[in-house]
Amino acid sequence: MIKSKICIVVALLAAVITFSSCDKQHKKKQITSEDVEVVKDSILFSFSFVGCNRVQYGDWHNDNATNASTANLSVLKRIFDDVTSLEQKPSLFFFLGDLVLAESDTINLDAQLKAWVELYEDKAFSTISDSGIELVAVPGNHEMLFYNTSDDKEYPLAGSTPVWIKYMKPYMPADRNHITGKDSLVNQMTFSFARNNVGFVVMNTDTYNQPNPLTKENPYGFEGLIPTQWIVNQIKQYKQNPDIDHIFVLGHKPYYVDGKPETGHKGFPEGPVLWPELQKNEVVAMLSAHVHDYQRMQPGGTGTYQIIAGNGGSKGPAAFFGYSTINIMSNGEVQFISRGFDKGSPYYQDVPSNPIKVQDSTMLTWSKNTNPYQNN
Repeated sequence: MIKSKICIVVALLAAVITFSSCDKQHKKKQITSEDVEVVKDSILFSFSFVGCNRVQYGDWHNDNATNASTANLSVLKRIFDDVTSLEQKPSLFFFLGDLVLAESDTINLDAQLKAWVELYEDKAFSTISDSGIELVAVPGNHEMLFYNTSDDKEYPLAGSTPVWIKYMKPYMPADRNHITGKDSLVNQMTFSFARNNVGFVVMNTDTYNQPNPLTKENPYGFEGLIPTQWIVNQIKQYKQNPDIDHIFVLGHKPYYVDGKPETGHKGFPEGPVLWPELQKNEVVAMLSAHVHDYQRMQPGGTGTYQIIAGNGGSKGPAAFFGYSTINIMSNGEVQFISRGFDKGSPYYQDVPSNPIKVQDSTMLTWSKNTNPYQNN
């Protein structure tokens, strides 16, 4: 009888120990699973982008719309305030051109860029310059070209590059790779750099080129030129770099607009050469502005995206003004979010009653994107 009781006690103790051990293992497994889940869904790195905030020519001297910077003040402030108020702030903010109106001469360009930088640094206007977010400024046609009234076309503006560098060099990454040699001076605004596991190739889509007064076709220089081969080489290097998991190409002008390729003023001539290289090297997206609209496309139905974020405050067809953000997730996924508010009438009207909210979001999958907003 005593032996039987001892056996029962031993069995009970063994059961308790076994249960306790299993419970500890189960709890350990749960904690590990939760940790993995947290890491899987976390944002590893993020950046935001937008372009086209300048006002129209007729509103240049309209105090309700702008100041000496020619920026759409009410919209610019709302964008800057919103991005700095995010719980997860982006590490980078790309301004994809047409910060100012200019597009006339270097005197206006100089004055307007100077005023824009003063506005950006003004803590009474916005705290973005103090937020820790790195600003990367990219020139657009309104900074690089002049408008010729005689033929209603735009041409390269001589002297625009030095003026841009004078004010915007602090907003170009110090660790950037750029073109060297005889073409380095006119190509200073095309460069590449890496952050975290992301490679960025930034294009000046209106690189200055010498005019040929003897040629009727090219009396002032060509619009929309880019250093294509250098850009392609940088993309290939990032593709071969084991530390780079995602590649983005950025520039003021897009190649695809409304789902169609553009090589004229809406796009740039080298698009047909560049785009196949983006696909071949699995570039996630080309991020652009220029068209005063918001568009997200995946030309051909799979592969590289064309995202136009030209809804930064300039007058145009955009239904909402705002900016877009890309989150690189720790599990390798790429999340896209576009935030904005319904614009006012006139376009520069301050509309605080129109809340900023998510207007579009999706995962940028390499396979066909099933999001209903997708416009191919």
